[in-house]
Amino acid sequence: MLRLAPPDLERLLQSPRLVATFGGGEANVAVSLAGYGWPASFVTAVPKDNAIADAMLGELRRFGVDTSSVRRGAGRLGVYYVEAGANQRPSKVLYDRENSAIALARPGDFDWSAILAGAGWFHITGITPAISASCAELALESTAKARELGITVSCDLNYRKNLWKYGKSAPEVMQQLAPQCDVLIANEEDCQKALGLAADSNVHAGELSHAAYRDLAERVLAQYPHVKMIAITLRESRSASHNGWSACLHDRRDFLVSRHYEITHIVDRVGGGDAFAGGLIYGLLALGSHAEALEFAVAASCLKHSLPGDFNRFSVAEVKSLMQGDASGRVQR
Repeated sequence: MLRLAPPDLERLLQSPRLVATFGGGEANVAVSLAGYGWPASFVTAVPKDNAIADAMLGELRRFGVDTSSVRRGAGRLGVYYVEAGANQRPSKVLYDRENSAIALARPGDFDWSAILAGAGWFHITGITPAISASCAELALESTAKARELGITVSCDLNYRKNLWKYGKSAPEVMQQLAPQCDVLIANEEDCQKALGLAADSNVHAGELSHAAYRDLAERVLAQYPHVKMIAITLRESRSASHNGWSACLHDRRDFLVSRHYEITHIVDRVGGGDAFAGGLIYGLLALGSHAEALEFAVAASCLKHSLPGDFNRFSVAEVKSLMQGDASGRVQR
């Protein structure tokens, strides 16, 4: 998508300027993985003969993401506006995605057998099936084909209340998609709003209860026997500028809890969850244990909070440096 945001910490159109960048759930994950040196391809539909879509694809290629499977067709490029929050003022997102090329895409538009040939991992988010009824069908088609081909499937549930407007509720769709996944990624709201399962914990009440999240993870795994693991991000929103940040992971054998970070003076939290997802996928593919993968994902997302824009722009070495305790922010000369 095209991302439009006012500069600095202004409100939308406080001044007649908007900063134009690109982003979106699956695209952000692809950028993260390409940045870690892992081959990554992005699949979507964008308008043909459209200079902004050309620029978006060019930006992804600049990060090393393969865009050869992107479909060019009718419709427009989706847009979202983001107003960064500060202190007690929350960030706000406004979506403009109706009649976008991906919203108009339908099952059968993509040759999944060809697209997925040679792939080892397929990632999707709950944002895609929220865009339109045909997108929901397309999401189910793609994950079913990936599972049929023996490809690991991950889904970040990513509940977005402002997108589910076409007649079906999130649980109606996501409870069909979740059984086709090997790895689920979520936060408490995602589990509650997308899957109908809530944790007995209050994100606004100081320290989170790890026992409550273990119970939540176990209930998700019991409900979806094909799912091999679930990772749940634990965000304590003290204000828009100050969050506690950690995560847990249940792999049906162990319940793992990551290191906890206090993230103060947040620059931009949009894309933080995607940085976590990209870090987790990389960690599960490239690192030695699920515990190490979880720590890598949390550290990668922590670093992303220091950058404006959707994309995570940190290397494996930089993420590992934070994992190993270098959180001073001292100048490196």
